[in-house]
Amino acid sequence: MRLLYNIGIYITSVLIKILAVYNQKLKLGVNGRKETFKLLQSSISENDKVFWFHCASLGEYEQGLPVFEALKKRHPNYKIVLSFFSPSGYEVRKNADIADVVVYLPLDTAQNAKRFLDLTNPSYIIFVKYEIWPNFLGEIKRRNFNGILISTLFRENHSFFKWYGSLRRKALFAFKHIFTQDEKSKILLGSIQYKNVSVSGDTRFDRVTNQLRIDNSLPFIEKFINNKLCVVFGSTWPEDDKLYLDFINNNSSKDIKYIIAPHNIKPNYITSLKSQLTVSNVCYSAMETKNLNDSNVFILDTIGYLSKVYSHADIAYVGGGAGNTGLHNILEPAVFGIPIIIGKNFDKFPEAKTLMASNGLVSVSSKQEFNKIVTSLLKNVSKRREMGSINSNYIKENKGAVIQILDYIHI
Repeated sequence: MRLLYNIGIYITSVLIKILAVYNQKLKLGVNGRKETFKLLQSSISENDKVFWFHCASLGEYEQGLPVFEALKKRHPNYKIVLSFFSPSGYEVRKNADIADVVVYLPLDTAQNAKRFLDLTNPSYIIFVKYEIWPNFLGEIKRRNFNGILISTLFRENHSFFKWYGSLRRKALFAFKHIFTQDEKSKILLGSIQYKNVSVSGDTRFDRVTNQLRIDNSLPFIEKFINNKLCVVFGSTWPEDDKLYLDFINNNSSKDIKYIIAPHNIKPNYITSLKSQLTVSNVCYSAMETKNLNDSNVFILDTIGYLSKVYSHADIAYVGGGAGNTGLHNILEPAVFGIPIIIGKNFDKFPEAKTLMASNGLVSVSSKQEFNKIVTSLLKNVSKRREMGSINSNYIKENKGAVIQILDYIHI
């Protein structure tokens, strides 16, 4: 099985290099991985004490960040190596303050694993959620390094629990401990005889709770809203746009403001989005030349502001659920105590199921359903407060995963 896996990795590496000629995202990954070992050699010395944090992409980074920050605060004399597999994580966070060096994870070959670990020699290793690379984990186990997996959420259909998943199943045992989001995941791990498990919950609750401790004011957003009701559409995709654009176009009012923060902020997409709007709108990139008070819609064609923007909202629509790209983080608006609307596809997101059952969240599958719920919420302040209270209480009741993880880590 391992031989077939290694052959597959080799074939994948060749194909990626070929496809990278035509795909910018793949090209970033190929070029970035060429620099990994150089960056490590120039940033880490033989006598350094090191933490290695690994995330697949940006979502996993945000999930692990409260743990990373707490460890850095507790052990300021340690250097931190932060690795990503995906360009969408690395390119956004390659200058992250949390780390001394940020790199792409090399492809999962035995040679790369040995060289990476030779250069870093980490005292502690933290992988986030689903990152299971058999060669890296095999080498970690051979060296008896301290490695843990946090915020993971297993399902029965994962390969770890299938007859063909022996290699990935074996790789799990390289972790000294696994922290899961729920009891079901612990039970599934028990079914393959993995016993070192704690149900700590989801570290994202701690992450969004930390958002309340910072200054979330955004003067340009405050100027745009101007004390009016505000609906925020966060991390939206074209499938989401089809649900809400008609409502915006047919409900332009000086008393309601709309903020759209699309997932894709490339110029061609922003141009397409603007062409579908029949009401006055302004982009972040052009706001210096516009009077913000005169616009009904503010398009956030930049990154880094959405979590703060939610604090200014009265209602939030969170994208990704109208199509099959995956629902984005509903906890970010929930912490600010506002009602949440999502698309119809959320089966893999337990927090969405919980909040829907608790009536803090509404799922819609058509423009008509969207129009009905938003119209109702805009008119009914008590309903907004009721739903918002459900959501903020849910965050309060589920935070604390970071403390459990830190209590385990002894250095």
